Amino acid sequence: MPTQALYRDDFYLATCEAVVTAVHDDGGIELDQTCFYATSGGQPGDTGFLERADGAKIALGQTRHGETKDIIIHVPLDGEVLPSVGEKLVLHVDWARRYRLMRMHTACHLLSVVCSYPITGAAVGEEESRVDFDMSETIDRDQVTAELMKLVEENHPITLQWITDDELIANPGIVKSKNVRPPIGLGRVSLVCIGENSAVDSQPCGGTHVSETQEVGAIHIAKIEKKGKENRRFRIRFGAPADPA
Repeated sequence: MPTQALYRDDFYLATCEAVVTAVHDDGGIELDQTCFYATSGGQPGDTGFLERADGAKIALGQTRHGETKDIIIHVPLDGEVLPSVGEKLVLHVDWARRYRLMRMHTACHLLSVVCSYPITGAAVGEEESRVDFDMSETIDRDQVTAELMKLVEENHPITLQWITDDELIANPGIVKSKNVRPPIGLGRVSLVCIGENSAVDSQPCGGTHVSETQEVGAIHIAKIEKKGKENRRFRIRFGAPADPA
């Protein structure tokens, strides 16, 4: 049965209650609702644990989608004791990890503002993220870092707006990515809006993000790699350029 994805409306929700609706043969657990983000769009799924009524913990190694986007599977680590269908659990997201991913994912959006080229690929990581652009121009990484940090320090608000799947399909030009498409099939798609009245950017995206650009913190472009005649890979890392964080 479909899982209510609470994180879609509240990126800062780190814990909630839920009821087990299915347990798969491979150990995957379905719940009626969840605050765990499922792997999608280049962002890894959440980890953390499920707490049982007696305080016992079920450690999770990953969260992923099932056969459709409205099914979310919570996958325990090997050897964990599985819950029963109908059992009530308390979910606890590994918040430190999620928050780093939120900051990194937001940083990728800011990079797409500074480098306004079509995106050919992206991957969000805890320590480093990458964004690939369809571009052949040479660009100075220190200049890109300076422009990124300017957006961070200006502390623009980040909000969500919702459009229907049909509205997205009717306006394909609002999607920057050439390869990764925003999730449709759930009836609505979130627009991540940066700045007052989306003055900085507006982009359909199903990932998690911080609420203002200042939360991203210090970031820099560690490397720009040439991946083919018309493809450049930008690697974003936390910290100042002199800091290999």
